[in-house]
Amino acid sequence: MKKIFYILTLFVLSGFAAQAQDENADERIRDKMKEYIQKRMDLTKNEAEKFTPVFIRYFKEWRTTLRENGKGPRLDLQQKIIDLRIRYRSEFKEILGEKRSNDVYEHQDKFIKELKTIQQERRIQNRPNERPQRIQKVNPV
Repeated sequence: MKKIFYILTLFVLSGFAAQAQDENADERIRDKMKEYIQKRMDLTKNEAEKFTPVFIRYFKEWRTTLRENGKGPRLDLQQKIIDLRIRYRSEFKEILGEKRSNDVYEHQDKFIKELKTIQQERRIQNRPNERPQRIQKVNPV
């Protein structure tokens, strides 16, 4: 009975650890993306202070949307991302103005593209004897 309890505990704890790692990875990506966007948009200190909490909320909803709809029809996912962006655009617009509120999403897309390129390069470096695989183009919108 004790062995079963220990094994069950090990599985539960490893599940929590994996989830915590995913959350930490999401937070690191979110923070890097936020810094990337703020730097590219040359935000003032005041703009950055207002932008950060709105961006964090947007990022969390964006990741949730990707996770919940990523395995379904592609058009459904794209529509949900578009709806999310339209909803947050008004909040970004209040902080950054009309034109710059759209730039947030352009910089987000550039960041994702660069991140995927880096990940692909790391995979190639870790497996030098394998043929490079085609990079699958995945656009959140």
